[in-house]
Amino acid sequence: MRSSPGSTTTSCWRPHPADPEPARANRERIARTVLAEGGPRVLLEELLPMLVGRTTIAERPEVLAAVRSLVAEAPPAAVAWAQRALAARPDSFDTLRGADLPALVVVGAEDTLAPVDDARVVAQALPRASLVVLPGAGHLSAMEVPEDFTAALIAFLSQL
Repeated sequence: MRSSPGSTTTSCWRPHPADPEPARANRERIARTVLAEGGPRVLLEELLPMLVGRTTIAERPEVLAAVRSLVAEAPPAAVAWAQRALAARPDSFDTLRGADLPALVVVGAEDTLAPVDDARVVAQALPRASLVVLPGAGHLSAMEVPEDFTAALIAFLSQL
């Protein structure tokens, strides 16, 4: 389940290599489990701890609660569809390399799902990219540190 603002860009540009087989198999396992159980238990137990950074877990309980609520309310069919769609996405780094446009890659310093090193690879693939690493945030940086995320976006847009 990817519900961050970056997911729109991710779905358009698919800035990741295709999932390796173990990741595809895990996504399928999650899809089957959510459908079989009719609920998001597997997401709450396995994915939720990776969606936000350790700083958010320790210092921003309201953000963790909001993310938990979003995950808990996700319809099982939608979760299964999203997991399977992510597993099926092709490698699109060639598309990124050919994208001659300004781009902003934002990543939380504590992101374990798409870590800083992965974001750096994406930014390097984009000819005109800027990389911003937000301290104290995990995968859902726009929710975890909204002021910092907004400041990075405004700074980027002001240069266009």
